[in-house]
Amino acid sequence: MNASDHTTEQHLVPYSTYFLIWGALLLLTALTLATAGIHFGKFNVLAALLIASCKTGLVLSIFMHLRYDEPLYRNVLLIAAVTLAVFIGITFLDVSFR
Repeated sequence: MNASDHTTEQHLVPYSTYFLIWGALLLLTALTLATAGIHFGKFNVLAALLIASCKTGLVLSIFMHLRYDEPLYRNVLLIAAVTLAVFIGITFLDVSFR
């Protein structure tokens, strides 16, 4: 198998998409700062983590081009994220019942 057997497909993302994602990230950062000033009790950290997860999803799908990759990469990332969320959730449950 030589190098000519492999085809690479480039995904050209328009600059307007990058600017829209940048604007969305700025808005989500402002939302994070706004929610930090509001007292949600035990849910302050949960609100911050949910907003951070949205920002992470935007960065992964657009800037790291996971939207255009094979489904295997997205599935591996999803499994890792769910596993991390389970461990963080177990930690929060443990701390909240002390």
